[in-house]
Amino acid sequence: MMIAIEIQDSWRKYKLYNDKHARDQLIQHFAYLVKITAGRVISNLPPSLEREDLVSAGVIGLIKAVDQFDTTRQVKFETYAIALIRGAILEMLREDDWVPRSIRERVKMLERAYMAIEITLGRPATEEEVARSLEMEPDDFHKLILETGRTSLLSLEDILVGSEGNEKLHLVDVIHDDGATPSGEAEMHERRRILGKSIDRLPERERLVIALYYYEGMTFKEIGKIMTISESRVYQLHTQAVIRLHGYLQRDTELFR
Repeated sequence: MMIAIEIQDSWRKYKLYNDKHARDQLIQHFAYLVKITAGRVISNLPPSLEREDLVSAGVIGLIKAVDQFDTTRQVKFETYAIALIRGAILEMLREDDWVPRSIRERVKMLERAYMAIEITLGRPATEEEVARSLEMEPDDFHKLILETGRTSLLSLEDILVGSEGNEKLHLVDVIHDDGATPSGEAEMHERRRILGKSIDRLPERERLVIALYYYEGMTFKEIGKIMTISESRVYQLHTQAVIRLHGYLQRDTELFR
């Protein structure tokens, strides 16, 4: 295991002198992030895929992260890498298109319900309000949210698609330290602003889950311990947050297509 000084030296050698050996050392050192992220992306794999498929896609994301990481930015490499690893895995899963149509329709139904109530009341809908609008008992509604989140690709990376030139916006570009250098490119800056504003609209607990999961790189189990709630409850809050964000960004589809 490389120590912090050795890691910094490897970054210096690779970024300043394009030392390929240093690059390989960095990839090997941070390989553990691929396994962790692959295990977090989705709980139930389709029969056509193996866990190794997720790992292979994740390795591509890790290599891209090492190559593109700007060491002058005020963000941890682990945070940046997890975003790209997760994005690469989700891209592979989307290409396989294994999510049943019924699940996709379920997500759209929930999205419409959340947005309709928020437009009417002028604030984020509560779970009880959405359950009533769908004529569901609270327990059945919670079960629906949990099952939807665990059997679909509900993730912020799923809506942060590429712009021209294949430049992608990752959540790490939105939720990061205030001292981070913003992009000078107008469209990407506007996408960051819109997504950041949308995240600020979320209820407090959902916003916290989003920050801990995507920025801090924590697992749902770890988040549950911090918030003193169950892992399944964290799943529910994450699912609800992403459904809301899908709805918020619908009017800005030109920026997020």
